[in-house]
Amino acid sequence: MTNKNNLICDLETGVCGVAGEEEMEIIDLNPPKKKIDVYYVTDPICSHCWALEPTLRRFEKQYGNYFNFHTVMGGLLEKWGDGPIDPANGIFKPADVAGHWREVGEYSRMPIDGSLMVDNPVQSSFPPSRVYKVIQKHHDDEKAFEYLRRAREALFAFNQNIAEKSIMIDIVNSIGIDGEAIVNEAEEQSGHQLLNEDFALAGKLGARGFPTIILLNEENKGVKIVGSRPLENYVKGLSQVLNGEEPKPTQQPSLSDLLATEKLLFSKEIEVMYDLEKSDLQAFVEKELTAGTYEVNEVLGEKYLVKK
Repeated sequence: MTNKNNLICDLETGVCGVAGEEEMEIIDLNPPKKKIDVYYVTDPICSHCWALEPTLRRFEKQYGNYFNFHTVMGGLLEKWGDGPIDPANGIFKPADVAGHWREVGEYSRMPIDGSLMVDNPVQSSFPPSRVYKVIQKHHDDEKAFEYLRRAREALFAFNQNIAEKSIMIDIVNSIGIDGEAIVNEAEEQSGHQLLNEDFALAGKLGARGFPTIILLNEENKGVKIVGSRPLENYVKGLSQVLNGEEPKPTQQPSLSDLLATEKLLFSKEIEVMYDLEKSDLQAFVEKELTAGTYEVNEVLGEKYLVKK
C-alpha cells in the first residue's frame, strides 16, 4: 500500500517523501566481495556427479552470492588396464560399470542408460576433460560448464561415447563454438598440460573421490564434502566457513528463466529446485511456462523439458 505521506514535500530540504536522509552521503552499490571459494572436483563420466546436478544447481543459484565457484577436473579414468579399476564396487571391466550406473540413475532419478559401457565403452575420461579445459581457457567457466553439462546428457541419458572425437566435436559445436578447433587443441601438449594443472590442484585440495565439494575461506580453512549429498549439507558447510553465519538464500529463478539458461531440464531437477513432488510437476510446468515455448519428452521413464 502506498504511503500517502510520500506525497508531502518539504520546502526546506527539497525532498518529496520520507525525510531524515542526509543531504549528501557516500554509497556503494557494488555487491560485497565474495570471500569464499567453492571447488567442485569432478569428472565428465562420474555418475554420482550427474546425480548431484539438481542439488548443485540449486545451491549455486540460491547461495552463489556468497562464493566464487571453481570446477576442477579430477581424472576418474585414464584407461582400462588389465587390473581392476574399482574392485570395492565390483568394477573390473567397462561392462561392470553399466549395472552400477543404472542403479545410480534409478536411485537419483537422473536417467542413466549405461548400455554403452557394454557395447562401445568410454576408454578414458581424459579426452572430454581436456576439451573442458581448452574451452575454459579460450572462453570462460560458464561456457566450459555448459559443455560439461551437454557431455553428461549425451553420455548418461542419450548413451553416446563422449570420448570419441566426432561426438566431442558435435557437442562443442552445439554450444556455438568451433568443435574441431577445440578438440584438436585438446589433443596437443598444451591440452594435456592444462588438465595436469587441474589434477595437481585436485591433489592439493585432497580430493580422492568424486564428487568432492571443498569450501574455503580467506585463511584457506574450510570444509570438504565427499559424495552426492542433500542441499542442507552444502548450506551447513557454507555456514561453517562463514564462521557460523547462517547464509540467506536468494529467490530461485523462475522456471522460464531457468529453462532459457539450461535448455534442457529433467523432472528431478525441477522438483529439487522448487520443492515439488513428482505428481505436482505437470501442473507447475503448465502454470509457469507459456504453451509452445517448450516441449516435454521422456527418456528411461523420466520426463524432461526442452526449450523451443
